[in-house]
Amino acid sequence: MKKTLGFTLLVVMGWLYYQTTLIKQATVPPVVELPVVEPVPAAELDYQPVTAPSKALPKPQPPIKTIPQSARFVCDGRQYCSQMRSRAEAEYFLRNCPNTKMDGDRDGIPCENDSRF
Repeated sequence: MKKTLGFTLLVVMGWLYYQTTLIKQATVPPVVELPVVEPVPAAELDYQPVTAPSKALPKPQPPIKTIPQSARFVCDGRQYCSQMRSRAEAEYFLRNCPNTKMDGDRDGIPCENDSRF
């Protein structure tokens, strides 16, 4: 009984010491002195004002011709989402190619569960 009481007293004293000294030391932020920076006069800076460009802007180029959607993809026997490279390709295959297996719920949206698209 005396050993248990002595051990309990020792634990309580250690806990109180920890609470009063070690916790306070850990919560005090260190003091950091920052250097004082003097402002530099504007006359000493290498400053050149921005002016409007003297040359005229170049003529806009004609837009790049895009390939029609129907010419990009060809029905080549692929049937599954794992074989497609993009959602547009899967949509083309679903609309135009036979025997595709990419629309399980038949709502017209292919590869709904494929996280790549």
